[in-house]
Amino acid sequence: MSARKVRTRFAPSPTGFMHVGNLRTALYEYLIAKSLDGDFILRIEDTDQERKVEGAIDIIYDTLNSAGLKHDEGPDVGGEYGPYVQSERKDMYVPYAEELIRKGKAYRCFCTKERLDSLRENSDDPGAGYDRRCRNLSDEEVKELLNKGTPYVIRQKMPLEGTTTFDDAVYGTISVENSELQDQILIKADGYPTYNFANVIDDHTMNITHVVRGSEYLSSTPKYNLLYEAFGWEIPTYIHLPLIMGKNDDGSISKLSKRHGATSFEDLVKAGFLPEAIINYIALLGWAPKDNREMFTLEELVENFTIDRISKSPAVFDYDKLEWFNAEYIKAMTVEKFAEVAEPYFVKVLGEKPLDRVKLAGILQQRTVRLTEIPEKIAFFAEQPEYEKDLFVNKKSKTNLENAPGLLRAGIEVLEALEEWNHDSIHDCLIGLAEKLGVKNGTAMWPVRIAVSGMTVTPGGAVEILDILGREESLARLRNGLDKLQN
Repeated sequence: MSARKVRTRFAPSPTGFMHVGNLRTALYEYLIAKSLDGDFILRIEDTDQERKVEGAIDIIYDTLNSAGLKHDEGPDVGGEYGPYVQSERKDMYVPYAEELIRKGKAYRCFCTKERLDSLRENSDDPGAGYDRRCRNLSDEEVKELLNKGTPYVIRQKMPLEGTTTFDDAVYGTISVENSELQDQILIKADGYPTYNFANVIDDHTMNITHVVRGSEYLSSTPKYNLLYEAFGWEIPTYIHLPLIMGKNDDGSISKLSKRHGATSFEDLVKAGFLPEAIINYIALLGWAPKDNREMFTLEELVENFTIDRISKSPAVFDYDKLEWFNAEYIKAMTVEKFAEVAEPYFVKVLGEKPLDRVKLAGILQQRTVRLTEIPEKIAFFAEQPEYEKDLFVNKKSKTNLENAPGLLRAGIEVLEALEEWNHDSIHDCLIGLAEKLGVKNGTAMWPVRIAVSGMTVTPGGAVEILDILGREESLARLRNGLDKLQN
């Protein structure tokens, strides 16, 4: 290949959510381009109009933006190789197909759908394809059918003998017997190109140098190469990526699908995962850094990514591992940043209740794996749950229904006397109470924590909860707890 500027393209179809596999393809295309000082292009492949989903293009834009994968050219930002939406390029494909007809590399096929269906139904081979009936029609026969207005498709004329060989940057040299290749359709009866044909035309006319896609497209590559050769065009570098698998309940693995859990970027974000953690984890699904390092920012991925470290072996999507990444990213944030990220979840539970968000973030940050856990963890701040007085009994803290009332009453008295209500003053007050009563700190604090939270497991201890709730609400809850114990 000549020394051209590296250009990769992400070419999704607007058919729904951005699957993890599609996102990894986009990520690797971005990393290949940027690591080699190249351009990353976005192209929308919407030739299959029946599968087009309303709003899907916006999902593509939003996902790339959230993931930090900024494209250099595309429908929304323009560029010198536009338009970047296939349906807007429709008129350019038929002339290329007609050029192949003139070169003897393609032909018009007038077979009806009914005949093609009958061929499949009456064949003993379930994988049998078209019988090439129209491949050798004479010019006169073709002209007569065209004059009659007979509908037709344009098919690629595959060689019937020999082999087609291509090199892949991941899987090496691959050869396919030409006798196994069917005469694929290039232009459908409605005038729209097929996916495979439009891909080749668009990649060439957009000067794409590296074609990155899933390994399931390996079998289609000889057809692509034969098209490049028929036109006399330079063949791009092929980079096929290993499959992403999911773990089944029985311990086996199969291709990742919805039965394994959230499989789209949008669903993973809704499930409480950070975009940065998702991208970091997905980068490692099929690519191995030179050392055992796992944590990478997007900029660091660009610096470290090389094509030769892409694996041939399928990668298994592990939700537990993704949770580990997510927790590590949360822990690494400043508490102010975490408060900002957690704010939508705070609002969901607390509304506009004036509690210190940074202090809330402070007690949650080290205990949060997914952001979606936050509402349940802080629900008691919005409204104290109903609870049984048995919660005051704790063997480890040595509290029971006999000593808890006295401990709680003493706690209320010293807290009521506080001049300043803040973390340090509350802490010193309760530690001093334990010392005065001759009990361990946990013994003095357990009844207080139960009374203000109504829960045995809380983010933060008694001191943090009292500080966040504030004097008025804290004392009201403490008195209610004492009433519960005394009645």
